[in-house]
Amino acid sequence: MWQAIAKQISDVTGRPFIISERETVNGGEINDCYMISDGNQRYFVKVNERAELPIFETEVESLNQLDQSDHMFVPSPLHVGTTKDHSFLVLNFLPTKPMSPPTSFDLGVSLANHHLWGDQLEYGFDCDNYLGNVLQVNTWHRRWDCFFAEQRIGWQLQLLHEKGMELGDIKTLVQNTKRILHNHQPKPALLHGDFWHGNIALSVKGPISYDPASYWGDPECDLAMAELFGGFQDSFFEGYESISPISEGFETRQHLYSLYHILNHCTMFGGEYMFHAEQLIDKLNLNQK
Repeated sequence: MWQAIAKQISDVTGRPFIISERETVNGGEINDCYMISDGNQRYFVKVNERAELPIFETEVESLNQLDQSDHMFVPSPLHVGTTKDHSFLVLNFLPTKPMSPPTSFDLGVSLANHHLWGDQLEYGFDCDNYLGNVLQVNTWHRRWDCFFAEQRIGWQLQLLHEKGMELGDIKTLVQNTKRILHNHQPKPALLHGDFWHGNIALSVKGPISYDPASYWGDPECDLAMAELFGGFQDSFFEGYESISPISEGFETRQHLYSLYHILNHCTMFGGEYMFHAEQLIDKLNLNQK
């Protein structure tokens, strides 16, 4: 596998690349991740089964879209490819370390400015992509309540239903999601889409965000994800609100947007996440007919 990866890197860069160093690095629960080097150039490589190639292909699309705003620093993709048994993604490698309060403030400012960038009028993305290893449907829609209710909450509930995991009547849950969001029509922002602390770090070039699952949606979705699993310092939210104050009603929408990610975790892992999903559904009265 590694000989094939090195050859493809050589072909893309136009210079010989022979791996002289390889070490495993932390990359989450979906992919195997490595740093490889020829003694001169280092790369970050994600590896998965060959059938998972679309996950890497759509990640590149998200990274390229995010990079266009000039407000969010993301890794630069070099190559997506396959070997006999595996698919892989090669990115530039940057050493990272945890965020500090000042750099967390800067990240909040950058994210707020990024959310204000762009002139998209609809919600969605040019392709479907993946949140973790779960397909995320991004068909364009003009109404936010319909997009989020049907392609986020409804989609996840249907996936769970197909696994025999029930959280209530899907139609009722979708309709009540629309009810909560009915009068909320935010300006579409290009979201990171998986903005939790495990996908953020400090690089030599400043705060860096990676592993996106991007689409155009409510900017509060990224903030809800940042709140969901904790790990962000108060200065991050202070930095964000210094540019873009939080709108009234965010607390309720935050629970709703968090539900999407909890449902996605139910789809991937099941277990305790089902209990968390039930709690959020009860808090939002989504099962009320």
